[in-house]
Amino acid sequence: MALVPYVENPLPALSKLHNSTAQFRFANHDLRLAQDWRKLGVAAVVWDAAVVMCMYLEMGKVTLKGKAAIELGAGTGLVGIVAALLGAKVTITDRAPALDFLSANVKANLPPDSQGSVVVSELTWGVGLDRYPAEGFDLVLGADIVYLENTFVSLLQTLEHLCSDTTVVLLACKIRYNRDTDFLSMMKQRFVVEEVYYDKQRDIHVYKSWKLPPKNDL
Repeated sequence: MALVPYVENPLPALSKLHNSTAQFRFANHDLRLAQDWRKLGVAAVVWDAAVVMCMYLEMGKVTLKGKAAIELGAGTGLVGIVAALLGAKVTITDRAPALDFLSANVKANLPPDSQGSVVVSELTWGVGLDRYPAEGFDLVLGADIVYLENTFVSLLQTLEHLCSDTTVVLLACKIRYNRDTDFLSMMKQRFVVEEVYYDKQRDIHVYKSWKLPPKNDL
């Protein structure tokens, strides 16, 4: 999560971000996510990348049932909630200011029998990573988390810590600036990165990634 300055924009495309709730249907569940742009900014609204990521998860291209997943920069928690509804055991993370808001969305949208499959936890990229098991996740999820250049090194460090040789990373991104592709180039030094889905209507790319083998195995 990052709290960044914002100038009011009257464009209709952005007006939905100012609504107090956003409603979706994923995994045969009706979801109602609280939003709070004025209090938490970009961390507290549902961006198109999260919606497209959930669409991709529903396609069944990645196994979720019984898998250990972690969502980075979760914001409203939509992606992690949908992953849990599809059978994953999910650690949903963001920075401390967003945790109460995030926890409330999780509690409101997961049925009682699924509440135990989700843990909400504080994670600032690159900080206190020893609180999370090294190479301890099957799946790492991130929707619209690649946009602040000064977070790229710590994000990559976090991915390297969380991922084993078999971990799959899924990133859903809108490529807005050259720096966004710069991160993908940085990531390709440590990971295989391939585009697996593109939503033309929303202009969102989904990338699948996994660690490169050690150089002596190439």
